[in-house]
Amino acid sequence: MERRERVELLGVRFDSLTFEQAVDEAMRLASLDGPHMMVTANPELLERSRHDTRLLQVMNAADLVFADGVGVVWASRRLGKPLPERVTGIDLMKRLVERTASLGRSVYLLGSRPGVAERAAAVFRAANSGLRIAGTMHGYFSAHEEKAVLDQIREARPSMLFVGLGQPRQEFWIAQHKDLLGVPLAMGIGGSMDVIAGDVRRAPEWMQRAGIEWLYRLLLQPGRIRRHLVLPVFALRVLRESLKRRY
Repeated sequence: MERRERVELLGVRFDSLTFEQAVDEAMRLASLDGPHMMVTANPELLERSRHDTRLLQVMNAADLVFADGVGVVWASRRLGKPLPERVTGIDLMKRLVERTASLGRSVYLLGSRPGVAERAAAVFRAANSGLRIAGTMHGYFSAHEEKAVLDQIREARPSMLFVGLGQPRQEFWIAQHKDLLGVPLAMGIGGSMDVIAGDVRRAPEWMQRAGIEWLYRLLLQPGRIRRHLVLPVFALRVLRESLKRRY
């Protein structure tokens, strides 16, 4: 098998692939015996990994790691290790569902509030002829209920598992259970199901292209301000690191 090029950025090893190449590689892994894990990392997750050794280990053990957001792509260029483009989790999920449907394979949706995964599944079914939904489950299950959730996923045998439990909980959850589940490809998707289901609006395309989708989310949900405070911290960290390398 050809070895993929990886770029180390602030301690995390990223796959240097375009969006379309990322889709192709994910589909290739999904066609193999599992389990495989995929991570889309944004600046917030990178900052968390700076202080969380366990998270850093989980990310670097993943089979695929992509830059989710212009902030990570900017950092890669600033540090002289340019990644080709951003690979956003929601866009990657939508394309993988489309490709999976074309092959008559199945997906499982896990996460978000009760009812959201079911509505997202209905949207996906309507848009993708031939798609099989292996199962859905909300993310508010208790520790006592977790075994039943794991059993259900394992017995459903989906080709792909999309987990929306929020970062980094979803990454820890996948890493802990992927061997038991045996799903060919599992991916954390954050709040993407809420957007797919229509519960949360996504930024207009021009804002997505301009790389300010985060600003739209902040305006829509002011309570996210504490999460977005990590962005200037991340930027300063990148600038300091780039100056060190220059001198």
